[in-house]
Amino acid sequence: MKPRPRHGCTSATWRLLPVLVLTGLLAAACGESSSRLAPLAPGAVVLAFGDSLTYGTGAGPGEDYPSRLAELGSLTVINAGVPGETSEEGLARLPELLEQHDPDVVVLWHGGNDLLQSRDATLIEINIRRMVNLARDAGAEVVLVGVPGRNVLLDVAPLYPAIARDEALLFVENVLKPVLRDPALKADTVHPNGAGYRQIAKEIYKLFE
Repeated sequence: MKPRPRHGCTSATWRLLPVLVLTGLLAAACGESSSRLAPLAPGAVVLAFGDSLTYGTGAGPGEDYPSRLAELGSLTVINAGVPGETSEEGLARLPELLEQHDPDVVVLWHGGNDLLQSRDATLIEINIRRMVNLARDAGAEVVLVGVPGRNVLLDVAPLYPAIARDEALLFVENVLKPVLRDPALKADTVHPNGAGYRQIAKEIYKLFE
């Protein structure tokens, strides 16, 4: 099992603190993560964990975002998406996958089916926080991807930025919104097509560059 990364502040960091704070505030205002992943070795294992959006519903074979992500870099990307899965079911499924694959990074994109079914947001948040803790305890870094709530503007549900902030996670907030607002990039009202998943993979890959 890989040791969990530790973080600390040097004296140089404290001298740069005003600049770092300003950078973080600007990134937050733009809806982007203010952090990047630590450099990954070629062949590093990325576990893409989620539901139909991870599985690739709406696209052809090999057009899902994990496959596209693997094409963009020298990474081993495992598609662990299950269509229709709720966060409760995902929480029960995750430990076995972590043990089996020992990932360096977990891209966590879950909770959409709960939101579509109008389940209690508090319970969704609890389940996703537990997934984050499981992944970190297994030595993996976590990238959290936001899911839109049930609103016409397709804004991400508030629970996702709250989790990202509290857990100091790398956060991809509105990656789905521009895709679902473009008819050329979506297969239906909630799923991208192959071109849409390619765009999503490019946005997530920015954290790996």
